[in-house]
Amino acid sequence: MKKTFEFLEGEVLLINKPLHWTSFQLVNKLRWLIKRKLGIKKIKVGHAGTLDPLATGLMIVCTGKKTKEIAQHQAAEKEYIATLKLGATTPSYDGETEENYFYPTKHISKELITKTCDRFLGEIEQTPPIFSAIKVKGKKLYESARKGNKVEIKPRITRISELEIINADLPYIKFRVSCSKGTYIRSLAYDLGKAMNSGAWLCDLQRTKIGSKTLNNALNINDFQHMMKSL
Repeated sequence: MKKTFEFLEGEVLLINKPLHWTSFQLVNKLRWLIKRKLGIKKIKVGHAGTLDPLATGLMIVCTGKKTKEIAQHQAAEKEYIATLKLGATTPSYDGETEENYFYPTKHISKELITKTCDRFLGEIEQTPPIFSAIKVKGKKLYESARKGNKVEIKPRITRISELEIINADLPYIKFRVSCSKGTYIRSLAYDLGKAMNSGAWLCDLQRTKIGSKTLNNALNINDFQHMMKSL
């Protein structure tokens, strides 16, 4: 662990985002801790890729002049460990909303799961979830979704370079995925369920890698807070 930090000159921090925290809350907490430690009123702090509140894992947070590197980190390939549940869907594609439609699963075999996952390797067309922070006509999609407003969402091209099944204990499938910037794992879970003539939603998500940066080297927020006190 580093003994000194140059937050104003610029640091690249690897942080393990806690469950239920928004990415915005995490950045705000780090900014507050740094400002308090340095006794300053203002410092640039930004992150290189949003994680949903129900996701955990690696976030790259840049300070000072290192915020100029954010776009570079955002463009890097990401790796996730995810678990989906077959047989149902939710409006948000994850656990933020309740299951609303139900589908058969008896026909789903491990062979079908493997074949379906293979079909998603390479470039795919993906429609982002309606419950997402993407802006359409200046408004974030989730704001419109929570009001019950219908918004047309255009599909986008993303790339899945690896999709490995870790465990298939139906109705749950745990998998590891490496993908390009802009890929929604919630949408991937939904699309996998649909491709198996069923339904699915994402019930667990952890980001483990951004480019060459790994979760193994990340600090949790409590560790960072204690570290700041000892500097």
